[in-house]
Amino acid sequence: MQENRKENQKFIKNDQYFTVCVYTFILVILCTVVIKAIISFDQTRAFFGGLIRALGPFLIALLIAYILNPFVKVVSSFLTKLLKKTKVKRINEKVVLVVSMFIVYLIGLGLLITILIYVLPEVVRNLADLVNSIPTAYRSLLEWVGFLQERFPEVDFSSIITMLKDIQPDLTSSLKSMSGELIPVLYTASVSVAQWLANFLIALVVSVYMLYGKASLKRLVKIALCAFIPQKKLARTKDILKECNNIFSRYLVSKMIDSFIIGILCAVLMTILRLPYVLLISVFVGITNMIPYFGPFIGAIPGIIVILSVDPVKALIFAIMILALQQFDGLILGPKLLGNSTGMKPLWIIFAITLGGKFFGVPGMFLGVPVVATLGYLAELYMGHRLSKKGIALNDV
Repeated sequence: MQENRKENQKFIKNDQYFTVCVYTFILVILCTVVIKAIISFDQTRAFFGGLIRALGPFLIALLIAYILNPFVKVVSSFLTKLLKKTKVKRINEKVVLVVSMFIVYLIGLGLLITILIYVLPEVVRNLADLVNSIPTAYRSLLEWVGFLQERFPEVDFSSIITMLKDIQPDLTSSLKSMSGELIPVLYTASVSVAQWLANFLIALVVSVYMLYGKASLKRLVKIALCAFIPQKKLARTKDILKECNNIFSRYLVSKMIDSFIIGILCAVLMTILRLPYVLLISVFVGITNMIPYFGPFIGAIPGIIVILSVDPVKALIFAIMILALQQFDGLILGPKLLGNSTGMKPLWIIFAITLGGKFFGVPGMFLGVPVVATLGYLAELYMGHRLSKKGIALNDV
């Protein structure tokens, strides 16, 4: 009788209750960490700032590898097809990958060296010319306002002339202080450039290993998915993650190519039209073109103001040229490269740019669209799943 009682009092393992306890414990730990992070927000921000700085080279390496991966895939596919046409009996995939990476990195480094040797010094020279031309532009502006006053005596320009004359002392003192602080600024900039160059070289080497070992990285992701995702949902989860990656990567790479082409076309057209500050403005136009809708305006307005200080007629020509160039980008080049890469409506694109710029500045404006597009895709899948439980098709709503 006592033996039966002892057997009944033995601990009976219940996997369901044990899983609930584990999840509850993890949830309590996470809530504690989040509350502590919110209470000590300054310490949390400092911790993550230091962590990001420490992991900076690896994050840059991840970004380089992520951007170059589609190009490596294209070159690998081309080489594989070329080898099949030559009727090679056995194609070594690792050799093809190494050759593809060598070609892509060679082209990328060639472009980077070209920019550093030819483009960057010219941009710096343009900036120096622009700073030196400020006093001349100021006098020209005063003469132009005086000419308007003589031409149209019935209009009172005295307040504008007074405002411009009041600006002159501040402008002169600003230029003097700028020239006086130039040496410390150059020293700080040189140190920053040296640190950035060292981080970039480390990131470049790490990105090579990441691209070469992407098969092992994919395997680690698959192992993690198999460990935490139920078997029934595993295939669907893989498809969803693959589509999210396609949305983000396709938009980012296509937009970079589009902006690069627009920057080159801007430089060519400005050279043909003999407009000033060609490389300075073209580089700015190309970079800001990464921002949908607002990018052309952000790039065009400073260019118009800069050229306006030299020649108002040329500023008008530049404005017309940018308008034509952006029409070409919006109607022909953009749709060819981007297609419907995000599937987002203009309203949501503007929302993504505004929200990203508000919280994350310029990087948020660049990456807001693909991030919101990815989140929108996931939200649509979730809504479709919820509706399917109610027997309603998503397309019928």
